[in-house]
Amino acid sequence: MKPGARLQTAVELLDLIEAESSKPADAVLADAFRVRRYAGSKDRAAIAEIVYGVLRHRAQLDWWLDKRAMERTGRTRALAFAVLTDRYGAATVPTTAQEGGYAVAALSAQEAEWLALLEGRALGDTDQPAETAANVPAWVAERLKRQFDGRWEAQAQALMTEAPVDIRANLLKTSREEVIDLLRGDGIDCAPCALSPVGVRLTQRRPLTGTAPFKQGLLEVQDEGSQLVALLVDAKPGQKVVDFCAGAGGKTLALAAQMGNKGRIVACDTSEVRLGRAADRLKRAGSFTVERRVLTSAKDKWVKRRAARFDGGFDRVLVDAPCTGSGTWRRNPDQKWRVAETDLQELTRLQSEILDSAARLVAPGGRLVYATCSLLQDENEDRIAAFLEGRPDFFLYPYADIWRETVGGAPPVEGDTLRLTPADHGTDGFFAAVLGRKL
Repeated sequence: MKPGARLQTAVELLDLIEAESSKPADAVLADAFRVRRYAGSKDRAAIAEIVYGVLRHRAQLDWWLDKRAMERTGRTRALAFAVLTDRYGAATVPTTAQEGGYAVAALSAQEAEWLALLEGRALGDTDQPAETAANVPAWVAERLKRQFDGRWEAQAQALMTEAPVDIRANLLKTSREEVIDLLRGDGIDCAPCALSPVGVRLTQRRPLTGTAPFKQGLLEVQDEGSQLVALLVDAKPGQKVVDFCAGAGGKTLALAAQMGNKGRIVACDTSEVRLGRAADRLKRAGSFTVERRVLTSAKDKWVKRRAARFDGGFDRVLVDAPCTGSGTWRRNPDQKWRVAETDLQELTRLQSEILDSAARLVAPGGRLVYATCSLLQDENEDRIAAFLEGRPDFFLYPYADIWRETVGGAPPVEGDTLRLTPADHGTDGFFAAVLGRKL
């Protein structure tokens, strides 16, 4: 593809992402590239670079658009990004429109004048507000400032970087060392993760689904932070465990490996589609102790029937609660512009409801692990404090004690709860709190 065609494709994909608000950007790109089979690997990489660059820096781009009274569209954002990052000079963009065929449409006189004014400038500008320079919504910046004080901008900046590819060695079938050897044998350079004892990080982004280790179920793609949350559940062979918000089963698979396929795991979710995607993953991984159960809501009748007071309860209950996903904005930069402050209020209400309902399943002496992939205190520490205030039969179990047993080494943060961030730990942002139920 010629440069003009790449730019035009990026424009179309940005408009699609904006229009299909329920579909994440990576899914939009995957669908588009399946249709556009003529786009080679270099073309796809160049197009994705523009699309994700726009999404990561949207606040700064919109600042420049507003400054010149330009409409905010996929086209104007892509053109501004191309010029401000020197991918195309202001004088070069018009030539891409002359390539013919599938090239970007010719510039209007207003666009040409505007792009000329951007020539030689950078995405950042000293006049930009702090939240604009950090490329986060103002309401998010306000919360990050309260939580991280003088370090908040570094936390926000880390969300604009490209996330690494992490995988978890499936200990039901192999070891981490063998996975590393097999991948290196396929020409995929990788190394052990810094914190997770079962994690492997690729040094360069490479597709894995076509590799033999993946097809044989020896590995699963899973961020290192997510692996660590699963390890803090401390699920042991022979126990009864519930993954209450299992989704497509990433943490369910990790729990099954911890338990050595001995015991029982119930993977619950309100989405039959998400749980359905877990079926093939479980089969490939050789996880045969997992029951999948679709719930109508957090208060499904199944929860009441299996509650500790009626059925003895479960040894471990993991609540990986729905959240803003702010800790994963490196991977999903489009999501930061789709979540509003009003959504946060609804999410915190739902998180408390899920936590209260799941607590009924925990057996006396068992543990409830609450986790999110969010950086925001509203969804994390505040939810735990509210829960403990109304549940004197639960207590906060210091995560560090479990860390030393299941992960090993020194715990990465002080305090009784775990908060991982891209800036501080190189993982996605995760929070985890372990709650013990009194006997």
